[in-house]
Amino acid sequence: MKRRYETLVCFCAIALAVSSVAAKKHSYKTVRPMEVPDGISEVRKAEPAGSAPAGPPPPGSVSKIAPNTRAVSVMVIDAHSGEIYYEKNADAPRAAASTQKLLTALIVAERGYLDKPVTVQQVDTMAEPVKLNIRPGETYTRIELLRALLVKSPNDVARCLARDSAGSIEAFAMVMNQKARELGATHSHFVNPNGLPIPGQYSSARDLSIIAKAAYANSTIRSIVCLPNLVFRYANGRTRELENTNKVLKRLAYCNGMKTGYTEAAGHCLIASGTRPGRDIIVVVLGDSKSGVWQDASALLSWGLWM
Repeated sequence: MKRRYETLVCFCAIALAVSSVAAKKHSYKTVRPMEVPDGISEVRKAEPAGSAPAGPPPPGSVSKIAPNTRAVSVMVIDAHSGEIYYEKNADAPRAAASTQKLLTALIVAERGYLDKPVTVQQVDTMAEPVKLNIRPGETYTRIELLRALLVKSPNDVARCLARDSAGSIEAFAMVMNQKARELGATHSHFVNPNGLPIPGQYSSARDLSIIAKAAYANSTIRSIVCLPNLVFRYANGRTRELENTNKVLKRLAYCNGMKTGYTEAAGHCLIASGTRPGRDIIVVVLGDSKSGVWQDASALLSWGLWM
């Protein structure tokens, strides 16, 4: 009887051990993250509309070498220290398109009194092609217009804020150039607040990264550029939902801004910022293709944050 009991105990112990090993194997397969041979290439793939934001690359999957990009000019910097992680044709003079609205926004935000009412004038509406269609005589606060400017990028709103801030577009351009020089962006010249093509207006990836770093340090701007969408209320009570023009915001969970731009002269441009614990970076991509600008900025953000 005793021998039969010892045999039964031994059999149970073996069965429990086998069951435990099988459970561990099953659990490992269940929670083990999918292996991705190249984290950067995964980020560079265009994601279908409405897909969930991409998470961080797998540990060890990001190369120390910056990913190849099709953009003409590129800068990747630390958003706080300004340390340069990567540059490509960074000093080449380039049309900045609407990315220079970050400078317009920075000037308006720093001057404060953002709850001050602004009455639209006829001269403010003289801008194409992207407009919010604010009308002469309508009144909005500066902060309402600033939010619309950074989320949807209307050219008439940029003119309205500039004229309100300095008295005229020409006077505001002088303020822009003075502010750029103060920041150290000394190889740029601005003529209007919205980036529409005009002779004598240019910047560079390096200068725009310097401007973006100052904008990133401004809490008002930071609180706006991360918004995926915004409801704008017109003076007559009508509302309109504005979707952020920065598609990387929806593609990457760790992207938190900043500003898009496009003209035929500039090509597709994007200043993008990203954050993770212990690191914040800014990426400037100028002169890219329509699809390439999102892929290149996404790849550079992932690389800069996890290299």
